[in-house]
Amino acid sequence: MAKNYDALAQDILEHVGGRENVESLVHCITRLRFRLKDESIADDDYLKQREGVVTVVKSGGQYQVVIGNEVPEVFDAVNKVGHLKNEVDRTEDSDDAPKGIVAKFIDLMSKIFAPILGPLAAAGMLKGLAAILSVVGMKDTGTYLIIQAAGDGLFQFLPFFLAYSASKKFKMDKFTAMALAAAMLYPSLVNPATGHALYTLFSGTVFATKVYYTFLGIPVIIMSYYSTVVPILFAVWFASKLEKWLKKVVPTTVKLFVVPFVTLLIAVPLSVLLIGPVFSWAATGVGDLLLTIYNGVPWLAAGLIGGFWQILVIFGLHWGLVPIALNNVATKGFDPIIASSFTASFAQIGALLAIMIKTKEKKVRELSIPAFISGIFGVTEPSIYGVTLPMKTPFAISCVVAGITAAIGGLMNFKIYVIGGLGIFGYLSNIKVGEGMSNLLVSVFTTLLAFVLAFAITMMIKVPLLYSKEGETSENVAPVTETPAQMKGGDTHESRGIKEIFASPLSGRVVALSETPDPVFNSGAFGKGIAIEPSEGHIYAPIKATVQALMPTNHAIGLVSENGTELLIHIGMDTVKLEGKGFTVHVKQGDVVEAGQKLIDFDLDYIKQQNLPLITPVVVTNELEDLFVTEEKEVQHGDYLMTVLK
Repeated sequence: MAKNYDALAQDILEHVGGRENVESLVHCITRLRFRLKDESIADDDYLKQREGVVTVVKSGGQYQVVIGNEVPEVFDAVNKVGHLKNEVDRTEDSDDAPKGIVAKFIDLMSKIFAPILGPLAAAGMLKGLAAILSVVGMKDTGTYLIIQAAGDGLFQFLPFFLAYSASKKFKMDKFTAMALAAAMLYPSLVNPATGHALYTLFSGTVFATKVYYTFLGIPVIIMSYYSTVVPILFAVWFASKLEKWLKKVVPTTVKLFVVPFVTLLIAVPLSVLLIGPVFSWAATGVGDLLLTIYNGVPWLAAGLIGGFWQILVIFGLHWGLVPIALNNVATKGFDPIIASSFTASFAQIGALLAIMIKTKEKKVRELSIPAFISGIFGVTEPSIYGVTLPMKTPFAISCVVAGITAAIGGLMNFKIYVIGGLGIFGYLSNIKVGEGMSNLLVSVFTTLLAFVLAFAITMMIKVPLLYSKEGETSENVAPVTETPAQMKGGDTHESRGIKEIFASPLSGRVVALSETPDPVFNSGAFGKGIAIEPSEGHIYAPIKATVQALMPTNHAIGLVSENGTELLIHIGMDTVKLEGKGFTVHVKQGDVVEAGQKLIDFDLDYIKQQNLPLITPVVVTNELEDLFVTEEKEVQHGDYLMTVLK
């Protein structure tokens, strides 16, 4: 039975500010990419803690909710519950559009390429499979031809797909944009009927080109736009501006056919005569420049790309290299730049496997298993955001190892021949007919080395029990900064059974329960625990739990965890006298709350004015064998607070 994502979708939509705060929504392999009117009203903390959400990233003007492998289903559910399918996307010049050239470029690339990432990767894998068929002697068979066509077709006619995708970004009629792409790919424009050139244009320069025909006396520069990226994007951009103006001036009665007629009449010649050649040269020039830099010190360039690749992915900046790599493959038949990132995903899953083996926390292991599986196939966001980045050191290890092994690949002239599959499927991108198997062997060697090194180094470090405050948690625990190294009596985590780990539900100074001014609490009559003198007037859920009890005066709340641990949070001493004044409750009895969810607000100043102690006991009311508490003097909500033993 198919899983229902409506509840998750509704929750995400509500906590990004509601339907009215959403300008647009697209998705990539693992992320929902929102464009919000006001990012400040989105509840980052809640979404980061929400089960089903890996984390939240803000980059390139996008509010990115990282979901993982189930993102297509969640995307559909968000569109369904929010009725977003027919929402009009922002205009390019809207007030909240990304600011700055880099942010705009990243936004453009992500929106144009994200919808075709799946087919693009699949096509690359098919081309790799065709290369394998060729190597084993099947190049002259119909089997090879059909598999090659299945893979190469998308790359040959890539401008068609980009025209469609770009038309949505530039607010242009999609079929007019595709007609423009068709004209630029028209075979006779690339292969003129006459074999005799009229003359040579720009003779003696790097731009020298033979002219076979003219348009109204203007020389036509022969260019092949098959497999290219940049020319069609600028052509569609220009056509969209022209179309927008025409819609304003053409009478409504003839707009249906006059607007596309005039658009194509002007845009096609201009694209063939000027836009296509200029931006083809520009793209090739940028690619040549980067290749020149790369070839100068290939091991250093490859190492930097490999080492920083995962950081670029986190902020979405890797999109800037995609069109350059595609252009390199189209014009030169290979690309070493994106190839330098190949070891990154293997280093990531190597570190993750070590964490899976070493961790003593069940929820971390449960989260790691699907993250490891998706990482094998190159989708590393669940691993990065869910495990290694919050733990910091394993993420740093994976980056360093990826850089070192990528540098080795640079020394061995490693390259890819097609932009294809990720992870293990990426091996298919390393094979080319007539090039032998040496490049594939380099890729296998460097990726296995990355995996083994990251695994071995991570195995040698101490793995935290849970994540740091800046990171995310597994599905039912709040983030923690650290846990005590020793239990009472010298027992360690490894030697004692742990039932539950609680984060701090509030921020403030840590006080021993025995020092509280109420004899009921300081005697331990209510149970074992700790107290906090709050510095902020907010109570948050310290774990995924059910609200078992809520006092009518709102000064205390009882929770029961999924494992049956009962927790009482009593705000201040004798605050029952306030009869609820100064307290605002955000939940009700019976609610299931997520770790980090706000439960109660209270007015610190008002309680002080009533001369009532603010010290807040946090007590486990079950009978239990033992617990130990943080040794920190100050905590923030979400920091580690105490561990309940079995």
